[in-house]
Amino acid sequence: MKSLSIVLPLVVTAVLPVSSIADESKQTKIERAMSAAPSSISENATIIDTDGTLLKQGTNDWTCLPDTMPGDKAPLCNDETWMKMMQAIGSKSDFVADRIGISYMLQGEPKGSGVSNATPHHANHKHAEDYVETGPHLMIIVPKNLLQGIPTDPNSGGPYVMWGDTPYAHIMLPVSLKGKQVVTNK
Repeated sequence: MKSLSIVLPLVVTAVLPVSSIADESKQTKIERAMSAAPSSISENATIIDTDGTLLKQGTNDWTCLPDTMPGDKAPLCNDETWMKMMQAIGSKSDFVADRIGISYMLQGEPKGSGVSNATPHHANHKHAEDYVETGPHLMIIVPKNLLQGIPTDPNSGGPYVMWGDTPYAHIMLPVSLKGKQVVTNK
């Protein structure tokens, strides 16, 4: 995607607070980014840093990042549809899903790096009433009418809808890995 250098700074500054990035080697960031998805996807994905810097040019249509925000060590890998949604979130633009989009976060997020389940633009995610840390998961974008019947409660014991009343509604699909689980403020 040619506009990656624009996409991520918008997401980082508009969605989540920016913190300083510890000096890490390019290879360390690439390896962490690749750990977000199955190797069949991540080995050939484009790897970019949270500031939009290209770390590795890929040969498939996937983009992996070492962090969802600077320094949080929560890697993710996105398909093209998910990257378009990230750009919309960052610019607070409308987004309408017209196809399925997939994002992998198989490492989950570190404790204290969750978000509001209601909105990506919460003023203070860590203090949101609906704060949630999902642990290892996939995120799936579908046309909004296909979200009917899926719970919005992250403690429902399976997939749930995040950001449901926004244009950025998507399915969170927790995957079971020992020692990681959904955590909320409830």
